[in-house]
Amino acid sequence: MATWGFGLRAKSMLALLLACLFALIPAGLVGWQVLDAVREHFGTAYLRNFTLLKRQQILAPVSRELTLSLRLADSQVTRQWLLDEHDAAKRSLFFAEAEGYRRDFRSQTFFIIPASTGNYYFGDGQRQSDVPSYQLQRDKKSDAWFFNTLHQPGSYDINVNYDENLKLTQIWFNAIIRDGDKVLGLTGGSLDLTTFIERFIVTPEVGLTPMIVAQNGAIQAHRDIRLIATNQITHSALGALPPEQTLSGQLDHASDRELLATALRNAEEKTDEVVIIPVHLAGKPQLMALAYIPELRWHIVTAMDLKAARILDQTWARSGLILLVMLLATLLLAFSYAVERLLLRPLKKLQQSATAIARGDYDTPLPTASRDEMGDLSQAFGSMAQQIRDHTTELENKVAARTQALAEANQEMQRAHRQISDSIDYASLIQRTILPQQQLRQTLDERHCVLWQPRDVVGGDFYIFRQDGERYLLGVVDCAGHGVPGALMTMLARAALDHAINTCGLDQPAAILQETDRGMRAMLQECELPRAIATNLDAGLVFVDLKRSMLRFAGAKINLYWSDGNEIGQLDANRRSIGDRRPGTYTDQDIALRPDVTYTLSTDGFLDQAGGERGYGFGNSRFAELLRSNARRPMGEHASAFSQALALYQGTYPQRDDITVLSFRFDQKQAQHDPH
Repeated sequence: MATWGFGLRAKSMLALLLACLFALIPAGLVGWQVLDAVREHFGTAYLRNFTLLKRQQILAPVSRELTLSLRLADSQVTRQWLLDEHDAAKRSLFFAEAEGYRRDFRSQTFFIIPASTGNYYFGDGQRQSDVPSYQLQRDKKSDAWFFNTLHQPGSYDINVNYDENLKLTQIWFNAIIRDGDKVLGLTGGSLDLTTFIERFIVTPEVGLTPMIVAQNGAIQAHRDIRLIATNQITHSALGALPPEQTLSGQLDHASDRELLATALRNAEEKTDEVVIIPVHLAGKPQLMALAYIPELRWHIVTAMDLKAARILDQTWARSGLILLVMLLATLLLAFSYAVERLLLRPLKKLQQSATAIARGDYDTPLPTASRDEMGDLSQAFGSMAQQIRDHTTELENKVAARTQALAEANQEMQRAHRQISDSIDYASLIQRTILPQQQLRQTLDERHCVLWQPRDVVGGDFYIFRQDGERYLLGVVDCAGHGVPGALMTMLARAALDHAINTCGLDQPAAILQETDRGMRAMLQECELPRAIATNLDAGLVFVDLKRSMLRFAGAKINLYWSDGNEIGQLDANRRSIGDRRPGTYTDQDIALRPDVTYTLSTDGFLDQAGGERGYGFGNSRFAELLRSNARRPMGEHASAFSQALALYQGTYPQRDDITVLSFRFDQKQAQHDPH
């Protein structure tokens, strides 16, 4: 019931909601465009008024400082002293007058630089102003502003500069001192840049970025002081100035920079107007207003982000949105009630009947049929319920019959499985009886260890041991295949090896392998086996003569490893298996038997076992290191050491092949007292 009711109700509400959205989206888009137009209209008006207000706010205090600087430069006392800088009386008279100007300047500072000497006099009420603070040099890049200003046609220049000698960053009012056509030097006052920016540039208005730009486009004031261009005069070219310290460098597009150049010229021509242009600044579309102050040769620039600026009162928009949401909610509630009354209640009753039928109660009553689509649905459902009842009865009869047949087949399969398992277990018992485990334990005792680990219950690996007094024959054999096929191959291989040993004797391992190869071929030549079935085998045989202290080895793809705990070595076997397509030639290798050396034979199941992080085989290098590290341990501990190392490397990977490892060590003194 809950699933049907919730699903239909949700779908009905979604349908109504989509219908409302389809109607509201076009209206919303049109309304949004109208809102953008209104925002842009009022934003442009606000931006124009804001820029004009900033121009007036800046013009008054800056004009005052500039006027004082020009009056000081035009003073007769100033000219008389600069015409004779070394006259003590004129010097004293000038600095007395300059002290009065200093007190009138907002920053309480003044400077004067004679053009003839380049001496920089600076007064701030604390240091001695009539003594040069330092001397400007024509070849010094940081002093270029001074010599460039002396040659400009106007009577003053305003620039922002960091004086590295005074450790001050100021807005400097550079008034040119002239005597007729002769330039005598510069003088004037200054404003603290930080205070100026906090008062006139930094604004709490969101989305507005005021700034001051010189005639050449260099930024003179900005709330980000890293963007301010210093050591620039208003008439000079931008030169090597970083782009980010110019107004054009702040713009994103070349077309905006061309539009800006035109706007700057228009603002200088129409000083009583504000020029507004659209630009892309800081990755956003913005409006930029420019107003020119000819008295200062500055452009007052304001950038506005219309989306961020608070231009319109959003209260009415929020009220309209709330009203729209309430209207939509009312429509949804009314529609939900109609759906519940006309559709969901009849469906709920029909769903209850369907639930009862699903439980097997086919006699449950159906809702009263009405004269509409719901009545037709109820009648169709009743007909379907009757058909389900008939089909269910028929299917139950068929299922009962099939279940009985499957139960009988399952019992038969279980009996067959038990017979196969019993046969394989018996085969495993038989295979273990042919292994010389008891003989090795009685004869060699703690001088040997064996790790025999078939992949399945039975396998294709086995090991051999024969004794004749103080002469021994030991070996391991790896027959092709696993499981039952491999186990059957071990029977043939064991018979062929026994015949070869009896024929050749214990002391001829190579001859034994050669005779085994002939015997295997003779036994299999009458059988027409498919090419896909492998009948070859690998073997490694070692003959030990304790009296002569010698060891003789011959192998078919199984090497003999030896280690004394320090060194590791091996005797290589012939590279052709017994029973291979072409017969192999096997040779004996004789070495001295060393009591401190452990000798090992291993089938390839140990070396090829997958493991580690990438599933690679155990490998010869890792196997050799395992033999070397365990060579001096008691032989009784070798099998567990091999098993632990293999299990640790193998991890969760399955065993690939049958594994057989046979290790032995002969202590000569122990052998002489061997009761066997």
